[in-house]
Amino acid sequence: MKTRRIGPFEVSAIGLGCMNLSHAYGTPPSRAEAAAVLNGALDNGVTLFDTAALYGFGANEELVGEVLAMHRERIVLTSKCGMQGVDGVRVIDGRPDTIRVSVDASLKRLRTDVIDVLYLHRLDAKVPVEDSVGAMAELVRAGKVRALGLSEVSATTLRRAHAVHPITALQSEYSLWTRNPELGALQACRELGVAFVAFSPLARGFLGGELRDVNALAPKDIRRAMPRFSPQHYAANLKLLDAFQDEAHQLRCAPATLALAWLLHQGEDIVPIPGTSQAAHLWELLAAPQLTLDGATLARLDALINQRTVSGARYNEATQAEIDTEEF
Repeated sequence: MKTRRIGPFEVSAIGLGCMNLSHAYGTPPSRAEAAAVLNGALDNGVTLFDTAALYGFGANEELVGEVLAMHRERIVLTSKCGMQGVDGVRVIDGRPDTIRVSVDASLKRLRTDVIDVLYLHRLDAKVPVEDSVGAMAELVRAGKVRALGLSEVSATTLRRAHAVHPITALQSEYSLWTRNPELGALQACRELGVAFVAFSPLARGFLGGELRDVNALAPKDIRRAMPRFSPQHYAANLKLLDAFQDEAHQLRCAPATLALAWLLHQGEDIVPIPGTSQAAHLWELLAAPQLTLDGATLARLDALINQRTVSGARYNEATQAEIDTEEF
């Protein structure tokens, strides 16, 4: 496995996003299946594992802690605060006191004394980012956290936070079909020396090529509330997927491998964290660093799937109101 850097940490070029082992995309896999994914990733060179207090309302951190605690010295462990489940409801809360309590609970669930990178999961519109990051910086000084990150924030917010305490990583959605980081966040990261961690690099499963019928999504699958996955918009997007799969076929690789390889070619400072609920799919993800794309292929992919050709908004209006990133 090739490596890249996130601040002081050398990590696998492909990390593992652990969310869908407990949360968001319909019925999670069984405990045994989830453990097989985590162990399979570890055995094949993955050293970066990403979770959050929100995922499964704590269940994902418990899973990651249970399976990977014995391998703690081999991995870079990241989690998130500032958005969690309260009485069964998702709540954004970036108040300093809430962050302190949340991180103590995360450490217990993760079975560790320290989180390598702690992200502010969402900017709380009612709390200045300086206050939230200030509380997180206290946790660094207390030895509970090694480095700080932000998730889904704009370049302006990143700069404000960085002035309070050095930010090691910015995590946001980035893929062929979500180009928002190109509006300013990537440039700000490079100016400040901040790594960019790309979540949903497979476009929430779209670029994996297997999701053909959105009507088959589970009732509580979060994609049902995303405009791009509505039947009308998805029918249009499937036309892009057909052409994308043709490109992968020409390169004799899986569509997921091609999607991640495109992302890796966007800069050495970018680390994708795809997720999967099936250990059998790990090879598609982990093959990406070995796939070299020439300029002509990159140009065709850029022209095929981008903010102008994708049908539908990234989020619905209610969710978009909670997001601080730049928007087209």
